Amino acid sequence: MSLRVQSPVAGTTIPLTDVPDPVFAQAMVGPGVAVRPDGGQADAVSPIDGTVATLHPHAFVVAADDGRAVLVHLGIDTVQRKGEGFTLHVVKGEAVRAGQPVIGWNPDAVQAAGYSPVVPVVALDAAAEALTGIPGERTVAAGDPLFTWDG
Repeated sequence: MSLRVQSPVAGTTIPLTDVPDPVFAQAMVGPGVAVRPDGGQADAVSPIDGTVATLHPHAFVVAADDGRAVLVHLGIDTVQRKGEGFTLHVVKGEAVRAGQPVIGWNPDAVQAAGYSPVVPVVALDAAAEALTGIPGERTVAAGDPLFTWDG
């Protein structure tokens, strides 16, 4: 069964290998793609239908009913901001639909604070060959398809 993973933010897709963090760039937590977000206040939305399995001000994981889970990380090293500039719209354990707002944030504020605003979108514990349709560099809107997770 295929799982369509949507972009949580608007911006430009970049390869995970271009993320300025070795954990993501080397796909240590799983394969995926990253999005260089457009600036300004925005909501990061759920990339799939599922349940919010993990929720931090700067990152979240949504798990599908079949157990596959997608990590969205809003910026690099943004845990250092201790929640400043992030607004949670959901709670851990809440059922969400793809495209539903999860966290409000401002990528420009993240960058102004000295952090990369790049957003890795990772298929947790997936095999790289299970992901298809991973884009090269292209413009996406929040909710646009990013890749398909077969399995």
